[in-house]
Order: sequence, then structure tokens, then C-alpha cells
Amino acid sequence: MTPFRSATATALVSTLLATTLVGCQFGGDEQDTSPIVIAADLELSGAAAGVGKAYRQALELKVEQLNASGALNGRKVDLLLKDNRSDASESLRNIVDFSNDKRVTAIIMGGCNECAVGAVRTVNEKQIPTIALAAAGAVVNPVAERRYMFKLAPNADDNAAALTVELRRRNIERVGLLRSDDAYGQEGAKALRREFGKVGIQVLAEASVRGTDTELDGPAGRLVSADPDAVVIWTPPEQAMLASSAVKRLSYTGALFLDAAAAGDLFLGSAARSAERATLVFTQTMVIDDVIATTPAKAARRQWFQAYTAQFGGYHGSSSFAADAIQLIADAELRAGGPVGEVDRDRLRDVLETSQMDGLSGPIRMTPDNHSGLMPQALTTLVARNGRWRLAS
Repeated sequence: MTPFRSATATALVSTLLATTLVGCQFGGDEQDTSPIVIAADLELSGAAAGVGKAYRQALELKVEQLNASGALNGRKVDLLLKDNRSDASESLRNIVDFSNDKRVTAIIMGGCNECAVGAVRTVNEKQIPTIALAAAGAVVNPVAERRYMFKLAPNADDNAAALTVELRRRNIERVGLLRSDDAYGQEGAKALRREFGKVGIQVLAEASVRGTDTELDGPAGRLVSADPDAVVIWTPPEQAMLASSAVKRLSYTGALFLDAAAAGDLFLGSAARSAERATLVFTQTMVIDDVIATTPAKAARRQWFQAYTAQFGGYHGSSSFAADAIQLIADAELRAGGPVGEVDRDRLRDVLETSQMDGLSGPIRMTPDNHSGLMPQALTTLVARNGRWRLAS
């Protein structure tokens, strides 16, 4: 080898070695600092705007917290929001737009059952992971036909079982049922009757209300006239408070029991008097200020409760589901890995399907056979006392 070639070869080896050493020093692979883009289709106007506003506040607060924490390895979450106006057709248009946006990692849908069920086919065809905050079981069942759909909300079967235990404990044998006239309301009525049948509780009367109904004296009157020991209200939050006021105006003195879907604001406001002593099945986070933070998970829930309350002047029960959805997607994106700057929705779906965490809402477990992550252990019993919800003693 000539002196020139020898010198060149030596220089080349030195350069390669230096490059290798620098690569090792700084971790080798290029760090991915691309944004994690999460889209949200919410009910920001229309009949369900109250819950939609709470979801928006929760999503924005959680994104702000995550981006400030430095926990995403140099990445940030970008949130894209669209208003579906509490309309399933508008929601579907939003889902199509989000699906066609190659930047979007995953979608979060609000609490509209009709919207989420109506989007199932498109979500699967577009192969985009979607977490719905709607309660209806049809959002994720059958799982084989809903591979890209996930759900974070209390399940009808779990709610019905918890309500039945409490009714039985109170020696209540006859009830009236007011439910929403949608998939979740129908699912709830079926689950309640199944659980009631096991312990001998009789449904004396049942009435349903549409999502846009605000005059509930008629349905309430049909239930009260049956003279039940208790009235079970299985509707969204605003209607639950209207229903409790309606039955009280009819001089009903029996007990009131509310399904988890009825959980709304911590403070009951104008409905405080009519809802006094009502029982609600919901997650502990709603009243975490009544709980001693004995575990890291409980401490995190209390911090979330305090941060939300400080920023928005009150607390909404369902806010934790939205925050947990953001966390699940962000964690799954980091675990999924893949080429820098590229969105791999299939890989993300696979990771979401096996996600586990002690979330702000409670324990969450996703499996290939169960895409509804909230565990029944997350539910507890709350009672309305002095104008707000409290942990039942």
C-alpha cells in the first residue's frame, strides 16, 4: 500500500470510529421529536354540550400537563378539536376528516353513544385507533368487528350490578326506571332487569326520554304513580338533574338512584335540594377530596382533581375519562416506536389493545377480548349531601 493510500485509509477509519463513538455517546438513533397528534370529536354545542365542554377542558389540561412534564422523551402532544354539534352525521364527517389526515395518530370521541356506534365502520375501514368516551357496549362489541374501537366509560353491566347491590342493601324491592331512549338506555334496562331478577327486585314502571327532552314531568309522573320504593335514573347528567327535580315536584319521597352516566358536576347547584340524599354509582375520583391518598394512584387522582378545580372553578366527574384517553394514546405511541416522524396506526392499535394502567378514573385494562378498559373495581357509591356529591360512609 502506498503512503498516500495508507494515510487515506487511516483517516477514513478514524473518521468512521469517531462517528461511531459520537453515535454511541448520544444514543445512536436519531431522537424522535415529532408531535403526537391526537384528534378529538366532541359535543361542543347542541344537547350534550355540557359534558362536551368538560371533556374539552380535561383534554386541554392533560395535554398541557404532559407537555410540561418532559415525560414524552422530547415529544409534545398536539390536540386537534372539532365540534360535532351533538349530531351523529356531523361526527362522522369529522371522523373521516381526521382519518384522512396522515399526521393524526388516534382519535378521541366524546360521550355521544349514537356518534360512536355510527363511526364504527369508518374507524375500522380507515384503520385509525379511536377511544370513545361513550358508555354504550355496542361501541366496542363484538370486538372482532371493532378492532380499532376502544372505550373509556363505565359499563352498563358493572353499573347495574353495583346499583343492585346498593338497592338490595337498602331492602328496596320495587323500583321505577327512567332511562335514555338510546342504545345505552336500552342496554341498561336489560342489564338492570337481569340483575334485579337475581335478587327479586321488581320494575313497576319504565319510561324513556330522548336526548333533547327537557320537560320530564310526564315520564316522572308515570313512575311516581306506580308507587315504587325507589326511582332509578339512567340518563345523561343534565336530564338526571331535571328528572330528580320532576319527581320531587310530584311529592315523591322515595329514594333516588343514579347510574354512572348521570354523573356531572361535583356541585349540584339548582338541583341540590331535589337530589339531596340521592345515590350515585361512579368512580372515586369524583370525591377524591374525601379520600386519604394512601397510594401513588390516589395521590395522582387528587392532584388531577385539584388542578382541574383550580383552573375551571369546579369539577366534572367525567373529566378523568378524557384525561386517561390522552395518557393511554401518548403512552402507546411511545411504546409502539417505529420510524422517526412516521405515524404507524396499526402498531399503535396493537399496543393499545394490551394497555394497563392505574388511571385517573381507576384501574384500566385493555385486552384483545375486551376493548372497554374501565374495571368494575373503579366504581364506588356516592351520596348527594349538602349540595355536592360525597363518598358514601
